[in-house]
Amino acid sequence: MSGVVRLSIIDPNEATRNELKNMLIGVDMVWLEAECSRYEFFTEVVSQTKPDIALISLDANPEMALNLIAHVTRDLPSCNVIVVSSSQEGSLILKAMRNGAKEFLGFPLVLEDFLSALNRIQITSGKSEGEHNAPRSSQVITVAGVSGGVGCTSLAINLACCLASHDHNSVAVIDLDLALGDTDVWLDIIPDYTIQDVAENISRLDYSLLKRSLTKHACGAFLLPRPVQMDMSMQITTEVLRRIIALLRATFTHLVIDVSKSYNSLDLAAMELSDTVLLTAQLDLPCLRNVVRLSQFFDTNDHIAEKIKVVMNRLGLEDTQISVSKALETIGREIFCQIPNDYATMVESRNNGIPLVMQAPKAKLTRTIMGLAASVSGESASEQEDSVSRKKKSLFGFLNNSK
Repeated sequence: MSGVVRLSIIDPNEATRNELKNMLIGVDMVWLEAECSRYEFFTEVVSQTKPDIALISLDANPEMALNLIAHVTRDLPSCNVIVVSSSQEGSLILKAMRNGAKEFLGFPLVLEDFLSALNRIQITSGKSEGEHNAPRSSQVITVAGVSGGVGCTSLAINLACCLASHDHNSVAVIDLDLALGDTDVWLDIIPDYTIQDVAENISRLDYSLLKRSLTKHACGAFLLPRPVQMDMSMQITTEVLRRIIALLRATFTHLVIDVSKSYNSLDLAAMELSDTVLLTAQLDLPCLRNVVRLSQFFDTNDHIAEKIKVVMNRLGLEDTQISVSKALETIGREIFCQIPNDYATMVESRNNGIPLVMQAPKAKLTRTIMGLAASVSGESASEQEDSVSRKKKSLFGFLNNSK
């Protein structure tokens, strides 16, 4: 289970143990190796299962739990101990850390705090133990447009679906165009919940609630769409967005965010949290002018500037009189990807609500987006195509066997 953290829990209190377990069990990067209800048995449990993380609750009997921390760190030095307690007493924290605990977290446990602790342990362990069993990282890709109508949503949806076609990927799409977003139309989905429902429940938001708010498409991608109503009285703040993204990163290998064209605080926050920002344009003068204008704006933000990659969409439009070489000269930066124009295929895909990877997998347009997906995820295009082929064969095999 490469890239997954194997974890064992000890908590004699069944109610709090179940609360811990239920919060963590749905997170793909965490594998619950074992659970234990008796402090005196836990050393034997970890000796047999050899987890990466031992999650030890102190509250049932702090003295026994502190002794247990010392025994686990002595008998299994490769196992990192995370302590959970409702008490934040300084002397208790100090004793736990002196006995070998790597992290001390409050209870009720907040998922973001746990994930941050995992990340710190990963970084510390990486300095001495290499990358063996390191948690799988998650990529956030934001698709932004230099103007309306340049094909941002079509690119975001089809990029996400291409990524989801890979066997080892799990992908979620966030529609941040809160007024006019239409990602649900592209996937022919009528969602039960939207990003506004999530925001309204942010005070009790956890992984399970967030996962229930997502709608899954047949291609494997999940969608968190924009609000149904135009009423924007319930504003989504950047802090809410950061929490949503943090929880999604905990379980999905890729997040694809379709932002609005207003470049408001939410859009910029999403871009700052991203690993890659695909700045989408076309070969026309207004778009090229906006590429330059936006590039100058992003250059003032250290959290965005290095992430920008220019994507030229719809190459081959008949009314385009600007060449790629002229565009390069104008914008003064590299074009990361050139996507060919195929109006008929794209419109058919949109009208049917079926992504290109399912509607027209062999089209040049589809193969180009698959190549883009491979580039941003660090995989080869052939790996993406092989994965799609395996999924299709598996489906056909099921259909044949069912006859």
